[in-house]
Amino acid sequence: MVDLKAQYNRIKSEVDVAIQEVIDTTTFINGPAVGAFQKDLEQYLHCDHVIPCANGTDALQIAMMALGYKPGDEVITASFTYVATAEVIALLGLKPVLVDVDPKTFNIDPEAVEKAITDKTVAIVPVHLFGQSAPMERLMEIAKKHNIDIIEDTAQAIGAEYTFSDGSVKKAGTIGRVGATSFFPSKNLGCYGDGGAIFTQDEQLAAKIRMIANHGQRVRYYHDEIGVNSRLDSIQAAILRVKLRELDQYAFRRNQLADAYDAAFGNSGKLITPVRFSNSTHVFHQYTLLTNGVSRDEMKEFLESKGVPAMIYYPVPLHMQKAYLDPRYKQGDFPVTEDLCARVVSLPMHTEMQDEQLQHIIATVNQFLQS
Repeated sequence: MVDLKAQYNRIKSEVDVAIQEVIDTTTFINGPAVGAFQKDLEQYLHCDHVIPCANGTDALQIAMMALGYKPGDEVITASFTYVATAEVIALLGLKPVLVDVDPKTFNIDPEAVEKAITDKTVAIVPVHLFGQSAPMERLMEIAKKHNIDIIEDTAQAIGAEYTFSDGSVKKAGTIGRVGATSFFPSKNLGCYGDGGAIFTQDEQLAAKIRMIANHGQRVRYYHDEIGVNSRLDSIQAAILRVKLRELDQYAFRRNQLADAYDAAFGNSGKLITPVRFSNSTHVFHQYTLLTNGVSRDEMKEFLESKGVPAMIYYPVPLHMQKAYLDPRYKQGDFPVTEDLCARVVSLPMHTEMQDEQLQHIIATVNQFLQS
């Protein structure tokens, strides 16, 4: 699905030098590499404050802690997403409120969000799924109307750009009150271990986020808040700084591959290719097809028998996961999400894919469709 070795080999000399510099200086925690990466990412995102942390799940949790939510407060997110989004809500004693998604873009449905708002709602967590932004303009209108926060989960869409109706453009993750991302190795901007970051334009909120991520202290040994220990180590920051310079080129290559897949399968009638939302660029963290009259599971099995990996993101919606069963929700409550979970399948998508590999994947998919 992702060829990290080939990607590393292409930037090996730069990465090796960056890692060696950290080792030579032995500044492994909060060293100069972390500060340099933070500044580079702030400049890339046009964001005033980037706070690196240990992983994307921590990024979401620290953001909610900094915003001061209390047990029982309600946070709205989509049922069609990775579990981490709801996990941190539950861990903090908040109440996950799940809603359905748009059947075309797979992103959170704003109208479903507004219907789910109560006097206990404190935030919306839109997930910029598979590489393009959720409908942020409408979500921002809803958030403003009800005086609630937006926390963007941009783990899959870093670098994507959202265009508002007035022509203004912002990067995914920098639109709401706060954004969170993951640098898991398979992400578009991934390190060689775990890593994450939090984004905000709010200086006071940024200061609180930094404090919470560092055991709740501004000054060493003086703890003003209950915090956590969540740091991006210097070696990972050095790697990310090198890869950040490649991020737009990575997105360009991913779009080339997506165009080839679209051309190959767009008229098949048996597969529905990804919809590209007019207000957002797409960075194709995943290339996810929707099967139409053919068995998704049989397709996956066939591809893998021919040496083509395929993945299902996600086979079980959050409201049907054992850990998140809730009497408020039952099977059938989120028909779009449940339909997607039964029909989606993702093809390999990575920056180092060779044309020969691409054609083999396409030919194998077509072989299945014609069988």
